[in-house]
Formats: sequence, structure tokens, C-alpha cells
Amino acid sequence: MKNLKRNLTLGVLFFLPVMFLLFLYPSTHNYTPLEIVKSSVSDIEKFDAFEDETILLKERITVLVFLGSQPMDYTIAALNLKELVYDKFKGFKNFQVVSISQNGTQNQIDNLKDEISSYEELKHWHFVYGTESDILQFHKSLRSKKQLDSNLSSPLVYIIDKDLNQRGRIDDREKKEIANNIPEYSLVDYNCLEVSEIKNKMSEDLRILFTEYRQKRKGNFDSSIRRAEDLNTNNE
Repeated sequence: MKNLKRNLTLGVLFFLPVMFLLFLYPSTHNYTPLEIVKSSVSDIEKFDAFEDETILLKERITVLVFLGSQPMDYTIAALNLKELVYDKFKGFKNFQVVSISQNGTQNQIDNLKDEISSYEELKHWHFVYGTESDILQFHKSLRSKKQLDSNLSSPLVYIIDKDLNQRGRIDDREKKEIANNIPEYSLVDYNCLEVSEIKNKMSEDLRILFTEYRQKRKGNFDSSIRRAEDLNTNNE
């Protein structure tokens, strides 16, 4: 009996790691890249940055936010973005958050920085400034659920890849919605006032995008990225 118990224990200890690896294997090979919901996003060379620093979207993985003419009105949204996204991904190579505000709001931005981060430098969070027309024109190059408000602001943020493609989900339905034949709808921007959306969906989508670029560097990436225009979908 003792020998039987010992053999069973050894068998369990041996097969548990094997079962764990078998469980992980399908997830590795069923990897699906984050989809392109809009291509040819404009870059931000027209916008001014702190001390004439040059900030661009090209060759960076960017989270883009519009703070407009009243940045302090979006303190909660900025704080959510800081705690749930920036703090999580600031150590990743080529990651940045870019906030766009109207000219003349530099003092408000300084106050906002104090509100969201009183203990560390926001090294990978850049603040740029532009005219009303430049901000509106740039926003038009994005695919969005809503236009900017009267203050050129929005709680919605965007993921832009290194090639100036806006990334998101062409079909954001859950399994139950698909089973119930709910019409397809996309996720093209993320609401910073919705903690669950930022924490669960946006963080997961950024993780997938970083995985894609890591696989590309290793030469293991061999998958066609779905594009919204290829599917002729206008669902928002």
C-alpha cells in the first residue's frame, strides 16, 4: 500500500508540469494579432513639446489622449490611465503616452502632472501642444466613436502602432453575444472613465501588440493582421 501511494504521488508530481505545458501550448499557437481599425494616422510633427523636444508617433507604440483646453477637467481619466496603463507598460521598449492639449495650457498641465504623479518623473508620458485647427485636423485622421467636445477634449484614448496604424478590435462581441446573433460592433477607442474597459480590454490589447512586435523581432511572426477596410465594415 505504501509503495502504491508513493508511486501515485510520484506520478502526479511528474504529470502535473506536463499537463500545465500542454495547457499553455494551444494559447501560444493560437495567437491572434491586434487588428488594424484605421491606417495612415497622421503624425504630430506640427505640435510643440516641452523645451522644443521632438515627439513623434512613428516607431513608437503610443497611447494617445486628448486633454484640450481644460486638462484639469480630465484628472480622473488621466489618473486611471496612469495607474492602469502607464505604470504597467512604462518599462516596455518604445512605449509612450502622448497627451495633446491646446496652446496656452502649460500651467494646467503642470498642475495635472502634480495630481497624477507626485513621486516620479513621467519619463514616457509626453505632453504636446497645438492650435485648435491642428488638433481637430489631427483627430480626423483617427477612427473614433465620438468627436472632441467643445474644449477639444475626450475621455477616449487610442492605440497607435509603430507604423501609424490605429489598433483595436474589429469585432468586440463576447461569446454569448455571438451565439445570440448580436450584430458585430468594433472597439476603436477606450474610455478612460470606464475602469473595467481600461483594466481588462485596453491592457490586454496592448499586451497582444507588444507580443506581436516581440515575435517579429524573433522572426516568429507569420500572421495576416485583419484590417477594418478589408472587411468593409463601418460598425462602431
